[in-house]
Amino acid sequence: MRKFVLISIWIICIGLFAWGQRQELNFDRDWRFARFGLQADGSRCPEPASPEASSFDDSGWRLLDVPHDWAIEGPFRKDLDGYTGKLPWQGIGWYRKHFEVSVKDKQKQFYLDFDGAMANAEVWLNGKKVGERPFGYSSFRVDLTPHLLYGKENVVAVRLNTEKFGSRWYPGAGIYRHVRLVKTESVHVAHWGVFVTTPRITPEQAIAKVAVEVRNTLPDDVKGAYKVHIYELDEADRPGKLVAESDKRPLTLLSGKTGIDSVELCIASPKLWSIEETNRYLVRVTVYNKRKQVDVYDAPFGIRTIEFTHDNGFLLNGKRVQINGTCNHHDLGALGAAMNVVALERQLRILKSFGCNALRTSHNPPAPELLMLADKMGFVVMDELFDCWTIGKKENDYSVLYDEWHEKDIEMLVCRDRNHPSVIMWSTGNEVHEQYEPERGIARHLTEVVHRFDRTRPATFGASYPSKSALNGTELQVDVHGMNYAAGVYGGPDFYGEFLNKEGHEHLSGYSSESSSTMSSRGEYFPRRFHVSSYDLVQPGWGGLPDWEFAALDKYPGICGEFVWTGFDYLGEPTPFNSDASVLLNHSAAMSEEELAAQREELEKIERNRPTSRSSYFGIVDLAGFPKDRYYLYKSRWMPDTPMVHILPHWNFPDRIGQVTPVFVYSSGDEVELFLNGESLGKKVKQPYEYRFRWDSVVYQPGELIAVAYKQNRKWAEASVKTTGDAVRFKAEPDKTVIKADGEDLVFVKVSFEDKDGNAVPTAENMITCTLEGDGEIVATDNGDPTCLITFSEPARPAFNGLFLVIIKAKRNGVRPLRLTITSEGVEKATVDIKIGSATKY
Repeated sequence: MRKFVLISIWIICIGLFAWGQRQELNFDRDWRFARFGLQADGSRCPEPASPEASSFDDSGWRLLDVPHDWAIEGPFRKDLDGYTGKLPWQGIGWYRKHFEVSVKDKQKQFYLDFDGAMANAEVWLNGKKVGERPFGYSSFRVDLTPHLLYGKENVVAVRLNTEKFGSRWYPGAGIYRHVRLVKTESVHVAHWGVFVTTPRITPEQAIAKVAVEVRNTLPDDVKGAYKVHIYELDEADRPGKLVAESDKRPLTLLSGKTGIDSVELCIASPKLWSIEETNRYLVRVTVYNKRKQVDVYDAPFGIRTIEFTHDNGFLLNGKRVQINGTCNHHDLGALGAAMNVVALERQLRILKSFGCNALRTSHNPPAPELLMLADKMGFVVMDELFDCWTIGKKENDYSVLYDEWHEKDIEMLVCRDRNHPSVIMWSTGNEVHEQYEPERGIARHLTEVVHRFDRTRPATFGASYPSKSALNGTELQVDVHGMNYAAGVYGGPDFYGEFLNKEGHEHLSGYSSESSSTMSSRGEYFPRRFHVSSYDLVQPGWGGLPDWEFAALDKYPGICGEFVWTGFDYLGEPTPFNSDASVLLNHSAAMSEEELAAQREELEKIERNRPTSRSSYFGIVDLAGFPKDRYYLYKSRWMPDTPMVHILPHWNFPDRIGQVTPVFVYSSGDEVELFLNGESLGKKVKQPYEYRFRWDSVVYQPGELIAVAYKQNRKWAEASVKTTGDAVRFKAEPDKTVIKADGEDLVFVKVSFEDKDGNAVPTAENMITCTLEGDGEIVATDNGDPTCLITFSEPARPAFNGLFLVIIKAKRNGVRPLRLTITSEGVEKATVDIKIGSATKY
């Protein structure tokens, strides 16, 4: 059977500080910021006259570093919509930065690279407009060279307007990703100007085809040349052994044009990149103007093959890999949308800890750091572009940009990311209305645009009603088809079989682009107002339980796997308490009038009650990074060879004595025996298409529950929960005890409670206050409660079901060590000492 085979090699273009004439300088520090238009309290502040002008007086503006998200500063407002997190993100922000360029650099080229600016970015240099980018998730470059002043002060000004930007979730606001000043010679490798593919890979050798784009900004033509070296790359990104080298290749460069050429190199006995072994190499491209070296461009890469098959799922390097993925929005919880690589790495480590091996960048281009971490940590990625195409879901969403910008934004994403080994699919959209109109051919058009820049990976999108759109011809306009909730109400338990066996699908591969949407509040089993039970049995009308997807995937191994909605709780869209119509809008094109009427009535009821919820309930992990019970259900599924057993609920229910209190056990074992106060409540054997062990008739009595798991008739794992006393002391656990004084490194401190016997108290909700001594600051606190409207920057808040989080940062160039003190009435205080120095790298 013919298969859709994709073979590629990864490379990401980065400038180096020390090689040749190219410099890539951190441009994050010392910006001036002011907010106009809508203010945090709902009032309005008019923009001043000409804030882009060099002469404008910004001395009264706030001095800060980017990445910066002005909206996360709050305050939360109950009157604001839940779908964007009840945060005042809409407004107009101006950023200005003063800098100088040496007169020695008069012949250089200067560019400003933005990884992302939310939203409708406009950029000026010395009062002259030099660029714009309306889509807040796109990376972009502006050329500063024509308007630079040498030996004098320059001023960059950036205007952002989120008042005219529509979103179904919390988007953040501001220059929320990194900015770099790139200095090059007049002849240099172009922006994202290196692309490497491998047309042939065998155990003996890999043929690496390195395509190079070189820009000539001189007024005259140039007889140029370039040379390519390939090195092994270690975990610390240091080049090692030279494994391939090209001859110097001539390249004629016309004035003001970009020259394109490619060279093929042979790498002997290639070390393949995989989820388990993240081997990487380094390409070094050296550029010459006549005989003079003018640019050196370093880029790490990895070698691997990917293949999507109709009957055997996804193959990585020829071996079947089940996609155990999660969808994730781009916020970092209490830190908001502002990019911080330490916080992002923490999120990925948590995902990895329960067996997640794949990421969907829902529903927008990610920060570049996510892909670099995925390459190094071993994730595969569905790299996504848009939430809508020509038909919108919210006012001023991407539909108003589509006609003018969609091809530019696709080019941005694909050219920026096309060399990461982690990227295995390009997704052009999510739950788009046009999926019901295959005759328009929009999906095919977008697939063709993607292939214009990369033919080594499939194009796809996530279909919101697969029982209609995966069978109407739209699915044949992409390379691999994504189906949202196909095992639930929008498909059914055996829909994958219908999809795989449909005539014309003999060579089509499919996967679950969005699954489950199970909702829960961590530690809530008989939930309070605006909370959802953590028995993991609640799903919205369009979703399903994890068990449904597990069963469907077990029945149909031709389906490549799933991306669960979601890995983490995220800011905004707090279904079922979101008090908005975002979900209705997603699915309305496929609903009957009766269904629409019923949905509207329910939404109006919710709106009248105006819930306080500001973050989602979908996560396997809560907003603070604390695992919910579902974490262990997925771990039992995705890490079947890891001994584990988990009991829910906790066993602190003084008001339920004598009442039926169901007990669930999640385990990678195949049999579990449950004991209550030493008495066996019987053994349960995991039956086909069963994924949790249930004792639904347990009558609560204080004491201890013990679960003993067996696998193949041998003891596998054991766990217990017990009734505890009152909280008398804290247990404070920092994720590290040494922090870098770079103003960016973070320490995450998990705070829990213990009773007098040292047992964790899962119900404690004491008010906690934190103070910090030394050269640092408490950046944020959180507790994982989606209804808590205390601003994240506050150092005091109640714990939520026994847990509390503190996030700490050292001041730049600080020297005094940090001491965190945690206090609460009636609880013995705790201290955490953190040294300043060289932090251990994860």
